[in-house]
Amino acid sequence: MHIELLREICLSKKGTEETLPFGPDTLVFKVGGKMFCLTSLTEWEKGTPSLNLKCDPERALELRAEYEAIEPGYHMSKVHWNTVRFHGDVSDKMMCELINHSYELVFKSLTKKVQQEIQELEN
Repeated sequence: MHIELLREICLSKKGTEETLPFGPDTLVFKVGGKMFCLTSLTEWEKGTPSLNLKCDPERALELRAEYEAIEPGYHMSKVHWNTVRFHGDVSDKMMCELINHSYELVFKSLTKKVQQEIQELEN
């Protein structure tokens, strides 16, 4: 996967915005003002990209046990976030599933009003 494909995947999700709230290096994708995907632009340039993705706590532990490229979230809550390195044992298909899972978790955590507003934006 390359960064433009990552951007396409994230921005195709309803209500997603692309931001740089932590400075010019950390690209953050949000839904309803809450983060669901973070990545370092410098690491992409170095050829060692990774994503921080929200994850159900039980599933996070299972994924960390199953995949070498999935670790507790770097600079994030280790319970609710995973860091997933590219070029490891996680396929692009699985990476997409993990992005979708992160988005859904964050979307479901939004108030019903905000969820409805996001749904109406794209209809």
